[in-house]
Formats: sequence, C-alpha cells, structure tokens
Amino acid sequence: MTTSLLLFLFFLPLVKPDSDPVQDYCVPDTGSSPVELTKLSSYPCKNPTNVTAGDFVFSGILSPGNFSAETGFAGISVNPVQFPGLNTLGMSFARADFQPGGVNPPHYHPRATETALVLSGKVYSGFVDSTGRVHARVIKKGEVMVFPKGMVHFQLNVGKSMATIYGSFNSQNPGLIRLPVTVFGSGIRDAVLEKAFGLTEEELEKLKKRFEPKDLVVDD
Repeated sequence: MTTSLLLFLFFLPLVKPDSDPVQDYCVPDTGSSPVELTKLSSYPCKNPTNVTAGDFVFSGILSPGNFSAETGFAGISVNPVQFPGLNTLGMSFARADFQPGGVNPPHYHPRATETALVLSGKVYSGFVDSTGRVHARVIKKGEVMVFPKGMVHFQLNVGKSMATIYGSFNSQNPGLIRLPVTVFGSGIRDAVLEKAFGLTEEELEKLKKRFEPKDLVVDD
C-alpha cells in the first residue's frame, strides 16, 4: 500500500461534516458567559436531570428577520449559539424571506449540504456545479431543492407576493460565504479585481463602496 493511500485512509475520518454524538444530547451549560460557536465544546453538558422540553424548542423564526433595502431579503440563521439544544446533533437551520423581486445573492456553505423547503411563494432557485453548469428552476410551496456542500447557490422571488423558505444544514456550523461581499468587500487588491473582472477603476470603486465594511483594515 502506498504512502499517499495510507495518508488518505488516515485522514478520511477527519473530513466528516460533524462528529457523531456519543450521547443522546448535550445542551451546553454556559452559565452567564457569552456563547461562541467555535468554543461550544469547551462547555460542560447540562445535567440531564436539569434538561427540560424547553431546551429543545425554538421560537425565534416565527417572524421574518430584518429586510435589506438593497436585496429585499431577510435571513435568520440558527445554530447552537441561538438554540443550544442543537449542540452535537450535527445540524442547523435558517429562515429566509423574500419581498417580491427579493434575492438571496450567490453564496455557499463550505461545511454543509442544504435542503431548502418553500413554505410560500415561487422562488427561482439553483446552484452551479464544479463544471460551471447551472441547475436552476422555479420551485413553489411544498417543493424542496438541495444544494450540495460547497456549491454556489442563489434564490430569487419571481412571484407577486412574499416568499418564505426554510433551509436545513447537515452541520451545526455550516459557514456562509457571500460572493459579492467576499470579492469586493474583503480588501483584495484593486489590481487583482480590475484584471479578473475587466473593471475600470471607477467601476471597482462603486462596487467597493457598496460592499466594503466600514471598519475594514487591509495589510500592505
């Protein structure tokens, strides 16, 4: 057996989305400390005798989040920070609402596959695979679309009324990379973006002003 194959077999278990739980559940006992998703494993689990049904119920997506004036989109992401009962269960979820014409811009989740269930409305929804082929169609109430892990995907309300989608992820920390903000708001040098996208200085400045965080610090 070659060395490269041995290394592959050794590291294969490490690339799973989330570790399998070794107990029924682990509601973190965080006390009054601010919760950080990447540090959840450092908290002890609540004593099972102190766990109640309320630890496994979440009411934070009963209503839409705040709509963006630019995109007409409102999203609420829920992971174990907002809903501690999800901890160690290898999943998270989100609510997405769209005004007529509202768009969830191209983005991807580096650590999770997503399933998107339309609760109301009609949404043009799709993803682009690694060959550059787009897989998209209009989905309506009751239909579900899946976005494979790491694939760029998008959603656009093509109906005349509000649309709502419920998304679920097979990781408690799926990650979210929004392409417009990542490309034009992360501080990549102008020369790279101008040549990569065929932009003039003026065009690039307009995009940077729209997407660049106000407190961005870029090293020379």
